[in-house]
Amino acid sequence: MSWTYLMDMDGVLVREEHLIPGADAFLGELRATGTPFTVLTNNSIRTPRDLRARLLRTGLDVPEESIWTSALATARFLESQRPEGTAYVVGESGLTTALHEIGYVITDSDPDYVVLGETRTYSFEAITTAIRLVEQGARFIATNPDATGPSTGGSLPATGAVAALITRATGREPYYVGKPNPLMMRTAMRRMGAHSEDSLMIGDRMDTDVISGMEAGMHTILVLSGISTAASVELYPYRPTLVIESVADLVGRTGDPFPVET
Repeated sequence: MSWTYLMDMDGVLVREEHLIPGADAFLGELRATGTPFTVLTNNSIRTPRDLRARLLRTGLDVPEESIWTSALATARFLESQRPEGTAYVVGESGLTTALHEIGYVITDSDPDYVVLGETRTYSFEAITTAIRLVEQGARFIATNPDATGPSTGGSLPATGAVAALITRATGREPYYVGKPNPLMMRTAMRRMGAHSEDSLMIGDRMDTDVISGMEAGMHTILVLSGISTAASVELYPYRPTLVIESVADLVGRTGDPFPVET
């Protein structure tokens, strides 16, 4: 069988700004064998070009077209729902660029949507505007439900935490496009012309990567180089197809990653 690889970025290929040992050899083997792959991230802050530059600094060469963010998935979803619409955006360049590229107009005047993404500089004024626009009838979309994000100083409030604030103020829940919504996986596969039965998802989180891959009909591989531990896997009612220490364990067997037929 010829596999298509989807993989999370943080915790799978990099940890903060450092390469996870073996990730360079793993990606090198995928490129050398012509194996299709896409790197996924729920982070909507950066554009694929920015993320490519970040990965290059760690020693990983990933083309822009092989990076799929929650911002791009959100833009693709909005384009399918309401082409050339309007949105009020709380987020950074990764999200605003993705929306501009599909022909959306960003405005605070009667927008079709309020779109919430991640930013390191959440503005009380911007959140207040978002709340008022949702109250006035704008549809509420969020790129992903992650409540916190990592930093060298500890956890930071992320999209899910700010979405909860807006929901508490308005009584309106957002539609989350990013993981664990399997929509993000399906759009990434469709973009590559891949099918779920011969695709696999590699991630470090059971509650986002594994469940979204599983619900998209894919095989799943959990790595223990990020958030999850061998003990935490047992807390969930579902299991990945395979658990490994890191992607270094796949080097030399990317063509046949599973030790037994699955």
